[in-house]
Amino acid sequence: MVKENKIKIALAISYIIIISLFLWAFFNHFSINELTSYDFIKDNRNYLIQFKTSNYFFLITIFTIFTIFWVLLLGFGTPIALLGGFIFGKWIGTLVVAISLSIGATFLYLFSKYFLKDIIEKKFFEKFKYLNEKFKKNEFIFFLIYRFIGGIPFFISNIIPVLFNVKVKNFFFGSILGMLPQLFVYVALGSGFEEIINKNIDTPSFSSIIFSQEIYIPIIGFIFLIIIGIFIKKRFIK
Repeated sequence: MVKENKIKIALAISYIIIISLFLWAFFNHFSINELTSYDFIKDNRNYLIQFKTSNYFFLITIFTIFTIFWVLLLGFGTPIALLGGFIFGKWIGTLVVAISLSIGATFLYLFSKYFLKDIIEKKFFEKFKYLNEKFKKNEFIFFLIYRFIGGIPFFISNIIPVLFNVKVKNFFFGSILGMLPQLFVYVALGSGFEEIINKNIDTPSFSSIIFSQEIYIPIIGFIFLIIIGIFIKKRFIK
């Protein structure tokens, strides 16, 4: 037991070190000003489009691997969805992002299940124990609803199912199907930004961005999903 705890502590420390090194390397290479600069985004957009033309499947592979590591490093899903839409467009982007995030989430779930279960139970069981009976009744359907509703930070939503011992296949396929609607909205938003950048040499005004159909339609879709999520939460969880 003592040896097992030491292994868990060593893994947790290693995990924190890896996250810290990743963040340090990323922000050491890119500044916040660069990442939010229109010229920086436009220049890299042109590079990505050229690279995608001749290395399409390779880019999908790189994107998938990066996403898996991103999720394992406790990254949020929204930036990945926006980036996927920006690079691959709405339809292919949604498929690639959904599969990539689900693979990464499943790996994080398995890691947490085998090495961090005691910590997760101590931290979250009291808060989420009311979901236990819901998962027991129909694990896949309720996990599907759990994914669709969202409302929990992505990395936390990936480890909470450890409390209920969700089957791996239910976790993976439930993640893909449950996240698909919201991911499509975010991916469409990322694709809309790419189209706006493609049409504008200079930085467009805020109003022209918001009132372009590439942007306001996904935003309306996002609001619609929130309303549906609230209704489902009241109906099936409360």
